Amino acid sequence: MTSRRAPRLVDAAEIAAEHGITPSRVSSLYNNRAENGFPEIAGMRGRARLWNQEEEAAWFANRPQARLRTHTPPTRDPRDLLTAAESSRFLGYKNPLQVTNFMHDHPGYFPEPDVVEELGTAEHPYRRQLWRVQTLLDWMATRPGRGKRTGAQRTAPTLPDVPRDGDPDELHGATQAAALLGFKSVNSFSSSLSQGNLPLLETPDAITDKGGYRRWTLKRILEQDAQRRARTLQ
Repeated sequence: MTSRRAPRLVDAAEIAAEHGITPSRVSSLYNNRAENGFPEIAGMRGRARLWNQEEEAAWFANRPQARLRTHTPPTRDPRDLLTAAESSRFLGYKNPLQVTNFMHDHPGYFPEPDVVEELGTAEHPYRRQLWRVQTLLDWMATRPGRGKRTGAQRTAPTLPDVPRDGDPDELHGATQAAALLGFKSVNSFSSSLSQGNLPLLETPDAITDKGGYRRWTLKRILEQDAQRRARTLQ
């Protein structure tokens, strides 16, 4: 007999990104739940409150649309490159660190930068990450919970076909891990990882120098896949 699928849990930052508001607005909605009916929390991740994704999505779907905050990005050349702070403002976030927070706190949720500039000196190097306007527009159109916006012609990228019989010590990123584990998207893989559903991958085998992206060996990913399958059959 298969066990019941555990609900997907999301934090305030993920809810904010899905519905075009700020994390502080999510907290405000929760604090006023007695008046507005916002869902109760379903768990905790450290000090972060977590909600059942289906419950919060249903609440937003049934809320009068006139009360929802909307944001229309300014007209820009799709080829323009924006810094993390500029990208945050372009996407309508009041917090200029929102994109940076996405990159650090929710690996795989936000697209990787299109360009990385190595700046500074040998003694004091620093990096600047840049995103094309088109990349940001594509993310807005396909991010989880938002569906496809009117006029959007692109769909979320298909996960690659990753061989399972390769070098067991070869390192793979979130995209390849998601494909090997049978997830439909990198976002769903990252969400499951953040919820603690992939314990063998909580500690990466390596972290890239550029971007700080996590990497896992093929052997570890396949071991996690075997563990997930065994748990499903219990």
